[in-house]
Amino acid sequence: MSGFRMNQVIEAHYPLSFRKADAQTLGQHLRQHNSVSLIGMKRVGISNFLRFFLNHPKVPLTYIREGEHVFIVVDFNDLVEKSLYAFWMLTLKRVVDTIEAGKFSDEIKQQSRATFAQSIQLSDFFFTLEAVHKLIRLIVAQNQYVTLFFLRFDRLQEAITPEFFANIQGLKDSGKHLSYVFTSYRPLHEMVPEVFTRSALSGFCEEMYLKPAEPEDTKVILSTFRDRYDLKLKPAVEQKILELSGGHAHYLHLSLIKLKNENGEESDLLDVLLQDEEIRFLSEELFTSLSPAEQELLLRAESLTKQPATPTELTHGKYLWETGMLKTVEKHARVFSPLFRAYLMELKRRQQKPNNDLTKKEHLLFSLLKDHEGELVEREKIIEAVWPDEVEFGVSDWSIDRLVSRVRVKLRAQGSEYKIVTVITRGYKLAKK
Repeated sequence: MSGFRMNQVIEAHYPLSFRKADAQTLGQHLRQHNSVSLIGMKRVGISNFLRFFLNHPKVPLTYIREGEHVFIVVDFNDLVEKSLYAFWMLTLKRVVDTIEAGKFSDEIKQQSRATFAQSIQLSDFFFTLEAVHKLIRLIVAQNQYVTLFFLRFDRLQEAITPEFFANIQGLKDSGKHLSYVFTSYRPLHEMVPEVFTRSALSGFCEEMYLKPAEPEDTKVILSTFRDRYDLKLKPAVEQKILELSGGHAHYLHLSLIKLKNENGEESDLLDVLLQDEEIRFLSEELFTSLSPAEQELLLRAESLTKQPATPTELTHGKYLWETGMLKTVEKHARVFSPLFRAYLMELKRRQQKPNNDLTKKEHLLFSLLKDHEGELVEREKIIEAVWPDEVEFGVSDWSIDRLVSRVRVKLRAQGSEYKIVTVITRGYKLAKK
């Protein structure tokens, strides 16, 4: 049995029991050559789980067992532009990378390189698509089962067409022993309902939800972050962080970054973390990813019972329960993380009494733009000025755009003479109205 191995990563050294139930479910799907839509709330830890699943040397034999498997990973965070040509070119490049790194003959590797070079030279959509077909068939001809992992598939949402769906279905049919794993924060039929209809997805793709990690699995993630940042945590503080994160990988990560230069004790740790703007941004990102009906249900979550009861709860509460955003505690619904619950409580208060004062990061952004009034300030410069401690960890476009949006709203509420102008794909500039 073989599998595509990315560069050695920390998750490859996790205990084999990490997220055992999830690994068993995904392994069973791949063993049966089913395609899977892997769904979870934003930044919950899908990438963390897949890095473990794809890189741990004992996963294939333990959870898949049958046949020779090749994993091809296409991460749409690497997508330069959101077009179908860019999608297929990136996919082709990852297929070629997999062949190059795998146990294939020199003849197959040479053929793969030549196909890629020709595709680059021609820059033709249909040739690139056919090149992907050709190389997948070449791998399958070596008695290999192929799984294409499309990570952050939701990033392609605006470019998806019926023709695209037909193309990926055609690739599956031509490749025979081929399956897909799509990762997204929403089900496919919600992303592009006019293309991914329920009837079209029936028999093509199975849904699998990834909830926040259980405490024992969260401890595994915490230990790797703790070692990375050389943190010395008291047992009580460590236990408190586990509780506050609620098993959400990015809440956990941000909490440890905050503590890297803090000495928060157990008694004040919640207050310390709630003051961190990155944690507040994450909470806001989670909330705004929901539909208005889901948001309304979540804001009154404490009054919900163990199972959705009303038609509204049955329809709009499904995502909240399936993703683990809501969980059951003593027969009542509870928000999965105290950090997120505190954000919801603050949101209710803000709705009743709006506060138009700029926060620290909002002030840093406005000051930067003011210092360069009328000039373009590129995204990289904004990150350096507003997130100097987080540069090495990466700052999402969403965080930048959301920060700008918040400052815009507050400037309008303050009656400011300034407005923030977007320079598409590059950055922002401050101008007078």
